[in-house]
Amino acid sequence: MGTVMGSDRQWHHRPLKLKLLLWFCWLLGLGIFITCWNKISEKTMWFFVTDAPSQAKDLATRMVPPRWDYLDNLWLPIWDTFNIATLGTLIAFFIAVPVAFCAARNTTPNTFLVRPIALFIIASSRSINSLIWALMLVTIIGPGILAGIIAIGLRSIGFIAKLLYEAIEEIEPVQVEAITATGASGGQVLSFGIFPQVLPALAGISVYRWDINIRESTILGLVGAGGIGLQLEASISTLAWTQVSIILLVILITVILSEWVSARVRYSII
Repeated sequence: MGTVMGSDRQWHHRPLKLKLLLWFCWLLGLGIFITCWNKISEKTMWFFVTDAPSQAKDLATRMVPPRWDYLDNLWLPIWDTFNIATLGTLIAFFIAVPVAFCAARNTTPNTFLVRPIALFIIASSRSINSLIWALMLVTIIGPGILAGIIAIGLRSIGFIAKLLYEAIEEIEPVQVEAITATGASGGQVLSFGIFPQVLPALAGISVYRWDINIRESTILGLVGAGGIGLQLEASISTLAWTQVSIILLVILITVILSEWVSARVRYSII
C-alpha cells in the first residue's frame, strides 16, 4: 500500500479474483463487439461503403453553387415551419402543465390512479418520435400544417411534463408549509407556494423545447406535414441539388437564430 504524490488517495493491491473478474468483463465485451460486428458485416454491402467518399464528392459538386433565385420560394415554407414549432409548443405547454402536477408526488391528487395515468401519458409522448406522430396524423387528418402542429405538440408534452414534474418534486417545502399554516386553500397553496418556485424552470423548459421543435419541424414536410421539408423532399426527388443546398442553408440559419433567441430568453429568465 502506498500514497500517490500530491494526493491523499491510497493505492490498494487488487485481489486475484477481482483481476480475473475485470478480465472476464473485458473479454465478454470484446466478444459481444465481435459478434455484433459480424452480424452487421453480413448484411452490409461494402462496395457502397468504400464508394461513399467518391459519391459524396460528386454530390457536393452538384450542390454548388446554390440556386439563390430559389430563395423567394422558401419564405412562406420557413414561416410555416416557425408556426408549426410555435403553435405545437403552445399546445404542449397547456397540456403538459396539468399533467406534470398530476405526475409529481407532492402535488398529485392520487398516487394510485392519477399519477400512473400522468406518467403513462408522459412515457407515451416521449417514446414516439415526432416524425412517427406526423406519419400517423397525415394518414388520419391528411397532409398539411395541422398534422405537423399536432405532431410537434404530442411529442413535446412528455418532454415538458417530465422536466416540469421533476422540478415540482424538488421545490422547497418550507414555503409551501408556511402558506399552508395560514389556512390557505389548495388553490392558494398552488398559486403562491408551488407555482412561483417552478415558474422559472417552466419558462426555461418551454423555450428550450421550442428551440428543439424548430429543428424537428424542418423535416416533418418529408412525410407531408407541412413546412420547408416539403420543398426539401420535392427537390431531392427531382435531383435538384442546387435547390437542396439553398434549402439546407436556410434551415441552418433558422436553427442558429432559434438557438440564439432561446439562449437569450433563458439567460434573461435565469
